[in-house]
Amino acid sequence: MLLFLLLFLTFSYAMFQGGFVSWFLFYSFLPFALYCVALTFYPLGDFHVTRVFSKMEYNSGEPLKVTVTIKRSKMFPLFYLLIEDQLNKALSIVPQEKGVKALLFPGFKKELSYEYIVKELPRGEHFFHTFTVKTGDPLGLFEKERDFSSEGKIIVYPPYTEMLYRPFENQYDQGLTASRERVQRDTSMTVGVREYRPGDRFSWINWKATAKRNEFMTKEFEQRQSHDVFVVMDCMADRRFETVVSFTTSLLRAILKRGAQAGLLTNSNEKASFPIMGGERHLHQLFYQLAKIEAKSNTPLDKVLAMDGSFVQQTVSIMLVTANLTKSLIEKSSFLGQRKGTITLFLIKEKMELPTDGERSLMAISAARGVRVVLVHEGDFTAAFSEVAR
Repeated sequence: MLLFLLLFLTFSYAMFQGGFVSWFLFYSFLPFALYCVALTFYPLGDFHVTRVFSKMEYNSGEPLKVTVTIKRSKMFPLFYLLIEDQLNKALSIVPQEKGVKALLFPGFKKELSYEYIVKELPRGEHFFHTFTVKTGDPLGLFEKERDFSSEGKIIVYPPYTEMLYRPFENQYDQGLTASRERVQRDTSMTVGVREYRPGDRFSWINWKATAKRNEFMTKEFEQRQSHDVFVVMDCMADRRFETVVSFTTSLLRAILKRGAQAGLLTNSNEKASFPIMGGERHLHQLFYQLAKIEAKSNTPLDKVLAMDGSFVQQTVSIMLVTANLTKSLIEKSSFLGQRKGTITLFLIKEKMELPTDGERSLMAISAARGVRVVLVHEGDFTAAFSEVAR
């Protein structure tokens, strides 16, 4: 309506006023008016917008580089093109080296592209859905806008620290003899053969059995010690939740890299339990769970232990990771330890944060009840097993 009103006014001014100036204004405005009319009928649905990621899996803190390509089939002249990738809330607040919004001048080009970079990716599973494309005339009288669907997803794994896992207390299959030997099977005592599983060492392959059965077979050794570990992570909302996730990731990685087997229980908006296993594939599954976990649990950790105390069937070492130490948690941990095995509770703190007087008192109570409490500070995860090293 504004366009036709301006055309009518300039034409009326030229007709009634007459002279060179009035007709010059009318004919000067006429090309812009005709372009606006043509742009009105130009379909933005002709566009095809895609994004390409440099890779699909990242570690927390890595930069994200995205290449956006716009293609069209018609050579209609476009003065400008404003395109924006609609990021989710977690990514939109992250500093960007090159903005997700770009101003392009396509002219008659059928294909254009630009790049943007998100400097430090936060942990999580991030989804990409739509682009917003806007164009218009040079005078800004007429604009067209449209959203284009373009699905994409990346996974950002939590940060981890290289740790050397040392069992606080290892138990033989029979008895309660404490040992600080390296976590491994007794390779001097072969008790049979079995099918090859991911994570088995190359030196364990039984070549005679492999040739006979025409499939890889590995030696089965007598297990000298019980090295199964089950980790339970607290998913209650807390300012130290990201540190809890990072330490849990570092702990599980250290356990599995040492040759032991580990399981995991999380209770966020939905409960997820992973059985005690070993190998790279299992580690990848745990990393994926910890990448997308959120602090959305409405159930305190002590109630999780009370309701899900049967999450392990055998006697194992149970490790709890939390940022909140309560008397009820110590009581439930002590009861669970009497039935399932040794209990170690890792209390997560920020850098230079000291435990409160109440927490010190609870730590003394837990020691009397057979629950080991280990204080872990952000940025100093390796100190978690320093007591064992000494």
